[in-house]
Amino acid sequence: MSRYGPRIAALERRAERERRAVADGLVEPSPEDAPAYLRDGAGQAIWCYVEARTGGRLVALSAAEFEALERAMNRWLECYTRCYGVDLEAEFTVRVAAELLLETQNVDDVGQILTGVPERSA
Repeated sequence: MSRYGPRIAALERRAERERRAVADGLVEPSPEDAPAYLRDGAGQAIWCYVEARTGGRLVALSAAEFEALERAMNRWLECYTRCYGVDLEAEFTVRVAAELLLETQNVDDVGQILTGVPERSA
């Protein structure tokens, strides 16, 4: 396990709890909640990956850590899309999300670009 293991495990647990709450109807997310799912959830998972890859010393994440990080990010993105009434089974890679984050410097843009939610107006 890398030094990021406990942080990744905590992110995954939180993401699963939130996704279950949304899926079970215990939480009715609205568009006003969307930024929190990105900044406090998916963005934290993406940034953890960025730190591991660029934090001065490359940290090798185990396969299990990498999969957990990706699952966490995707669960948060699923909660995000539900804020707009869209049921999505997210299967994005954390690497692509990290590249988008570094390019756009905005996790809100990352969520919208990856999921297509909400639709951009012309």
